[in-house]
Amino acid sequence: GDGAAGARLCFRPPARGFQCAARGCRAHRSAGGALVANVLRNGSVLLQWGLRHWGPPRPAAALRGFALNCSWDGTYTRFPCDSVELGAACRDYLLAEAHGSVRYRLCLQPRYAPPRPAPPAQCVEFRVEPAAMRDIVVAMTAVGGSICVMLVFICLLVAYITENLMSPALARGGNAAAA
Repeated sequence: GDGAAGARLCFRPPARGFQCAARGCRAHRSAGGALVANVLRNGSVLLQWGLRHWGPPRPAAALRGFALNCSWDGTYTRFPCDSVELGAACRDYLLAEAHGSVRYRLCLQPRYAPPRPAPPAQCVEFRVEPAAMRDIVVAMTAVGGSICVMLVFICLLVAYITENLMSPALARGGNAAAA
């Protein structure tokens, strides 16, 4: 009952047939080839895996799930990030917001029912590009340009108001005094 239902449980529907397009994605594969990290341009990472690269086949009924461990490199030390237990039917996992310019190491290990030993974990390392720095620069340039145009417009408006409202008043005052 519960074991079979839990084995099918995943956090999200799988992205079957997902292909990493060269323009918006970079794929990183583990040494054994079982685990692939698709680093997308929006800062998310789609992990995909299969069982056929994990050595000799084992009975599917014995598969209990997967353990996903994560760490990233800081300036001086390595920090652990989320450890996730995934159901046996899961074949991908979405890391929604990865930090830019950080070296990640993700390891996935299948979990089998005893007495079968777990095969070694397969790990993939990658770095997420900084959060679309080009887009930020373009946006800042656009905002800066807009502010400059607005300032010029305000200066012209102030000059126009000063010229047209102040000059006639001074001229009228000057004429009244002369008369």
